[in-house]
Amino acid sequence: MPTPSLAALPIRRLTLRDRLACADLSEDRGWPREEHKWGFLLSAGKGYGIDAPDGGLLTACVITEYGPQDRPDLVAIGMVLVAERYARQGVGRRLMRHLVSALGTTPLTLHSTPYGRPLYEELGFKATGRAEMLRGRFTPAGPESRIATRAATAEDLTGILRLDEAVFGTDRTPLITRLPAFADQLRVAEENGRIIGYTAAWPNMDTQVVGPLIAQDSETAKALLASLAARTDRPLRTDIDVRHEDLLSWLKERGLASVAFNTVMTYGIAELPGDWTRRFAPLTVAAG
Repeated sequence: MPTPSLAALPIRRLTLRDRLACADLSEDRGWPREEHKWGFLLSAGKGYGIDAPDGGLLTACVITEYGPQDRPDLVAIGMVLVAERYARQGVGRRLMRHLVSALGTTPLTLHSTPYGRPLYEELGFKATGRAEMLRGRFTPAGPESRIATRAATAEDLTGILRLDEAVFGTDRTPLITRLPAFADQLRVAEENGRIIGYTAAWPNMDTQVVGPLIAQDSETAKALLASLAARTDRPLRTDIDVRHEDLLSWLKERGLASVAFNTVMTYGIAELPGDWTRRFAPLTVAAG
């Protein structure tokens, strides 16, 4: 349990004005500052935190709600952080308990590091999958894909949303409609005038993070990844569902290396909705 003085501090909603304080908290824990991502998550989702008595944020996290606005059918939890000087005093557990209680019977999901997993298991989350984080400079090899890809236009948004909902299993409109402003690149794969995949690349420190990556099959996913890589001089970073062994091998053959593994966890549902065979990478592990 938190110490009595910490337990009395109120949990409050964060706003976009808290973006820099959130980035400071990331930096305090040895994470990249990720101001761009914090801004995106705080506008597309809802942030919660506790102000530290000595200034800044003591703890913070973000939730992203999917489905009907008034009754979401899935909530993703991410960016759960506690300032180093307040670590191991129960404040992270208190914030998570508050969220789980406030969200009631709504199914929850999150990506956990090995460090965080015991807490989430204690709260009732179950491991339902794994994602492998890869990072590196992409080096093209072999013949070019015959699958056509191009930059997305405003007219593609309806098709992207329709495909995303079919694959993800719930409506992610608030997140996906912010992608054009958030990402450096947003690309689609087409077949007979129909969108069969899409992906985005967005800046994070010195890398381009690839996500989401939604595609009808592995070959389409490869074509989209290659098209993104050809248009940036930064290393790529992405989190691939470990069940996509073919894509993981292909990326490693082209210069990306394994950095870490995250556990996909759920609460209130046995597994995530949607079609995992077409879901290759999340937008970010903080939001699914």
